[in-house]
Amino acid sequence: MTERVKKVVLAYSGGLDTSIILKWLQDTYQCEVVTFSADLGQGDELEEARAKAKQHGVREIFVDDLKEEFVRDFVFPMYRANALYEGVYHLGTSIARPLIAKRQIEIANLTRADAVSHGATGKGNDQVRFELGYYALKPEIRVIAPWREWDLTSRDKLVAYAEAHGISVPRDKKGDAPYSMDRNLLHLSFEGKILEDPWREPDEEMYLLTVSPEKAPDKATYVELEFVKGDLVAIDGESMSPANLLTRLNQLGGINGVGRLDLVENRYVGMKSRGVYETPGGTILGIAHRAMESLTLDREVAHLKDELAPRYAALIYNGYWFSPERQMIQTMIDASQVMVNGVVRLKLYKGNVTVVGRKSKVSLFDPAIATFDEDKGAYHQGDANGFIKLNALRMRIAANLRKHS
Repeated sequence: MTERVKKVVLAYSGGLDTSIILKWLQDTYQCEVVTFSADLGQGDELEEARAKAKQHGVREIFVDDLKEEFVRDFVFPMYRANALYEGVYHLGTSIARPLIAKRQIEIANLTRADAVSHGATGKGNDQVRFELGYYALKPEIRVIAPWREWDLTSRDKLVAYAEAHGISVPRDKKGDAPYSMDRNLLHLSFEGKILEDPWREPDEEMYLLTVSPEKAPDKATYVELEFVKGDLVAIDGESMSPANLLTRLNQLGGINGVGRLDLVENRYVGMKSRGVYETPGGTILGIAHRAMESLTLDREVAHLKDELAPRYAALIYNGYWFSPERQMIQTMIDASQVMVNGVVRLKLYKGNVTVVGRKSKVSLFDPAIATFDEDKGAYHQGDANGFIKLNALRMRIAANLRKHS
């Protein structure tokens, strides 16, 4: 090591990798380690992380409840943009990383730490997402990425190191090492094991948030979602906080088998990887939001948003949440949402989400114009003659040239 590290803030989940990293940092850098665990809705595992950190002599332990901030300031802005990476992925892991990085830097400032560390591997996207966040918020921060430094290059070596240092190794129900998982209020992801063969179907017992569509109720569930300025504010007329709204959607989606995705995606570092995702609430939210926009957005604004959405999604996936271009696009997106107000009615049935109704006081849908019945002069159909001929002019000119060539 070229520079002495006195104190490092570790993004700590309490799982195998970060538990090993905690010990490795203490031994390799001979420094004080501050652990930070972000509560983004992953459940009881955080108290286990606190206990494990204490066992390893950590004096400063941060377990912060960030659920409301996560949904309000990260998830909701993303859904205003209808952002789906490669057209399908709801970015559940990606959107959590900038918030974790932000709070980690805040803790580094609070504890006067001179470095931060994470458990992302040198093959994955998360190393980029974390570190772009760190540098955007504190350019001079020292970053320690153990997976790019140590010689623990396989799962077997990690297990051996853990056993040698008294670190418990988690196992699944069959006694094997578990899937690599990331969980928060938006999603649950799975990687590794049989999923490394893209031909293999995932084990049904793997899923934790959703029932299989085949076992979902035989009776449909109807739900009404209310939006104000593009954000969900109430479900079935009941106003709730952002985190509670998403929690409720997760429950509704989970019991109806909504939100499973099996995806081979393109990582930012250049390789393809296969992941399986459960995003019950986000799937419902995304479909409802687009339905609300269909009623309230101007055509050209809606189409421009659709052009921006893939770029916006790629920025989040690749770790550029704090970039000026993401912030610029967000400003445009948010300006488009001023009139996205109203209620969408959905039917949830055996893995499907179907829009069955939408209404808004600022709807751009005019039944007097759209009707197949007598429109009483609201729209003069004969006006379409000139409209069509003008739009066909360039094609008519080209056709005449071909005919005489």
